[in-house]
Amino acid sequence: MDKSVLHTLEYHKIRDMLAGHTGSVMGKELAEALEPVSDKSQVQFWLDETKEARDIMAAVPSIPLGGFRDIRSIIKRADLGAILDPTEIAAVANTLYAARRIKNFFSELAQPALILKEYASQIVGLRKLEQAIENAISEQGTLLDEASAELVRIRREIRQTQGRVKDKLDSILHSAEYQKYFQDALVTIRGDRYAIPIKQEYRHNFPGIVHDQSASGATLFIEPMAVVNLNNDIKQLMSAEKTEIERILQMLSGQIASVADEITIGCQMLAKLDFAFAKARLSFEMRAQMPVIDEEGYVELQRARHPLIPAEHVVPIDIRVGRDFTILLLTGPNTGGKTVSLKTLGLFALMMQAGLFIPAASGSRLPIFNNIFADIGDEQSIEQSLSTFSAHMTNVVKILTRVAPRDLVLMDEMGAGTDPDEGAALAMSILEHLLNVSARVIATTHYSELKTFAFTQAGIENASVEFDIETLRPTYRLLIGVPGSSNAFSISRRLGLSEKIVNRAKDFIDEEHAEFEEVLTSLEQQKKIYAERNEKMKALEQELTSTRQQIAVQQAELNEKKGAILHKAQNEAAALMRQARREAEEIISDLKAQLAAKNIQGNQQNIDKARKRIKDSLGNLNTLEDDSSVLPGVAAEELNPGMNVYVTSLRQKGIVLSVSGNEAYVQLGIMKVNVKLSDCRQAEETRQKGSSAKGQKANTAFAGFAKAQAVARQVDVRGTNVEEAVLILEKYLDDAILAGLSEVIVIHGKGTGALRKGVRSFLKNHQYVRDISIGEFNEGGDGATVVKLR
Repeated sequence: MDKSVLHTLEYHKIRDMLAGHTGSVMGKELAEALEPVSDKSQVQFWLDETKEARDIMAAVPSIPLGGFRDIRSIIKRADLGAILDPTEIAAVANTLYAARRIKNFFSELAQPALILKEYASQIVGLRKLEQAIENAISEQGTLLDEASAELVRIRREIRQTQGRVKDKLDSILHSAEYQKYFQDALVTIRGDRYAIPIKQEYRHNFPGIVHDQSASGATLFIEPMAVVNLNNDIKQLMSAEKTEIERILQMLSGQIASVADEITIGCQMLAKLDFAFAKARLSFEMRAQMPVIDEEGYVELQRARHPLIPAEHVVPIDIRVGRDFTILLLTGPNTGGKTVSLKTLGLFALMMQAGLFIPAASGSRLPIFNNIFADIGDEQSIEQSLSTFSAHMTNVVKILTRVAPRDLVLMDEMGAGTDPDEGAALAMSILEHLLNVSARVIATTHYSELKTFAFTQAGIENASVEFDIETLRPTYRLLIGVPGSSNAFSISRRLGLSEKIVNRAKDFIDEEHAEFEEVLTSLEQQKKIYAERNEKMKALEQELTSTRQQIAVQQAELNEKKGAILHKAQNEAAALMRQARREAEEIISDLKAQLAAKNIQGNQQNIDKARKRIKDSLGNLNTLEDDSSVLPGVAAEELNPGMNVYVTSLRQKGIVLSVSGNEAYVQLGIMKVNVKLSDCRQAEETRQKGSSAKGQKANTAFAGFAKAQAVARQVDVRGTNVEEAVLILEKYLDDAILAGLSEVIVIHGKGTGALRKGVRSFLKNHQYVRDISIGEFNEGGDGATVVKLR
């Protein structure tokens, strides 16, 4: 692709914006080297890469990508056998840590990301080398004492010897015998040796070795003989320390060199990941969407916004080319947005073919162009003695010799800079040639002849940029299908030119041309009206679609809750039945034991007691059943909205909302369901208030429903073991589902972790649990689990 086109369409500015979102030197290099390609599979791969990074950023608040350095030169030096300094080795350790962190992140990521996970899988974990460096070198790049046992010993002896030297020097400084010899009562260092400043005249009275003197010669820096041997020991120890440090650095450098290839590959993968997330961050900044690659050669941009125009000023435009026509001819006044429209399409094509998202509505389509040609702006060259027309025509000639069917051509102000009649004729001939080539073309012009030519030529469509006559300002909206009017007379009149001059000017132009301009103005106004109506219709259609989706979601939730309530009721009934059976068996066992005693009177009393216990235990079961035969049935004409009914199939009281055919729409608590009329019985409030005790018992079967609506959002199981906690949670989750809660918190504390592990294991496998996560800081952190219910 022609490099000059990249500059003309300002692609380099997009690349600079992308580079600003990278977090590493290597990632920035990838961004600065990014250029569009024409290979479909490569473009799709890059777009998918950007989409994966964007999806991860939308789902995960923080990506552990950062902290790695550009260590390519360091690795190369180590591979050549050089001994690295501690700061260089520390940089390698930081990069290894960053690589290990991002590798673990992707290995634990549940979200699908084939491309980025493949990058992460190529990173080799070098934990042993990382740990060896951490044990030897600090983050600041200094060698630690613990780097080796020998270094620990040497540095310990250095500190001890230095301590003895200081003690000896302190005793000399505080000695009354030497006080008059001192120029200053302090200790200084000269050539790694401890010395004391002595007056020149007392040099022979103070035994020691002279290491330096002051500029005036009045002071000599003398090392006392009492510490000479100790200083010699320190010197030897420091030499041994240096040797040991070199040995450690050489060992670590060798270890780095042995895995130089693995480290290099890891750095390359880190750079690719950094680059991918930079593309995602740029798409968020631009509010961009993933374009669709159109294999038919159609351009359909919806609400396209030029990315280099500030968001508060840019006006979205719709552009389409290729389906019904291959050439779009833009007309209209200057500064109306014609050139911006050209650059928007050209820049979007370059961005897509570089794997970047475009700031347009979702579903926008672009084909992959083999070449993009642009003749935009004033290319007048004084050095080459070329006029504006000559410069434009030189560029056009180059384009026409290279253009092919799968190319995009952008031409600004066709035929300008020369005689209008000749310029218009040349422009029509060029457009006809491009039409025969089947390239995709957008061109701008002021010539009326070209507007007429577009009307009469199949495959060419007129378009214009809208201009508000009242305010004398362009609206920057692109209107396809309507040629633009220059509005020269209207603008001149609004700016104060006398009516006489304007009318005289009209006399000089062709009558057909005047009528043509009036028709254009009328078409433009009608197009504007229809566009506003279409916008309103689209908004209403979107609102209707959204409402339908909400209703569908609510209906699905109600059906799900209905099933959960019925399931719970069945479980409770089964539990009560099992309990009644167990109690009955216990009663029978007691009766058998008592009959064996042959006490007839006592046996009769025991039998009466047993019958009462069985009756009491079965009473709970009776609460789940209702003698619907005592309630009168209802016909369709007798049911009215607001009427109380008892639904026998669900064994629950409700309120009629509407009646349709053989079914009634009934509100049952929080549920709204359709039930058959044959399942409905009259259940008026007066009848229920005056009902017998048995009827009152029947209502208690659903007392738990009202209770469920008041369920707390959290449950505390601290102080229980796993088995007890599971029993509590089973009951609590049932109540939460009935209450319609979508999220609850289980507080289990931290402790030894046994209860937490058991609770989370139970929750993961529970049929009503959709997802679990660790609680926020204000919710208890790791001592609480947030449960999202289905």
